[in-house]
Amino acid sequence: MRMTRTTQILAASVLGLTLTGLSVSPALAGDEPSDGIDVSVTITPTTTPGQVSMTVADNNGVSLQENGSDAAARQFVGTLPTVTVTDTRQPDEIPAGDFWAVVGQASAFTATGSAAPPIGPEYLGWKPRLLTDSTTGAVSAGEPISSVVSDGTGAPTVGLQGQELLVSTADSATEIGTSKVNADLALRTPVDVAAGQYHSTLTLSLFNQS
Repeated sequence: MRMTRTTQILAASVLGLTLTGLSVSPALAGDEPSDGIDVSVTITPTTTPGQVSMTVADNNGVSLQENGSDAAARQFVGTLPTVTVTDTRQPDEIPAGDFWAVVGQASAFTATGSAAPPIGPEYLGWKPRLLTDSTTGAVSAGEPISSVVSDGTGAPTVGLQGQELLVSTADSATEIGTSKVNADLALRTPVDVAAGQYHSTLTLSLFNQS
């Protein structure tokens, strides 16, 4: 997924109010009695601007298991933990044309404790799935991406070597709230892939642009 617009970074600031003590000199002997002056102040709660944020449920990693291997490829599958995007902004805080998107990109699978060559991120594909209803259709899951060893579905055979779309909204102001998504993961390798225990990092990034 190519981003050609400027990323907007939202920062929340807190206004601090400091009250300095009111000092009254004691009445001197012989002075006229003084009247007390009531000093009052009303401090309203600070208001934190809304923001767009992302969380990943049960982020303990994903263990892919072999399922669906055939004469063309070995296949290992799993499910991405649920990703939640929450937009707490008010309509008047959202600029015209504002939208957000979550993209994912994988690193190479490297073998632990062996000299097996790494498995490139182009062999890992996914099929994003929106878990919450989009009342307006503005929020949608990304398109499926296949390993370079095709899964036969017709999905682009590029894998997750570049940033690929997991979920996005076409217009942030149209649908404010919480959106949940996950994805079916599929690592498809050549049949002669070296045995070993491999590890990769799948990085998810949230962009908010206007």
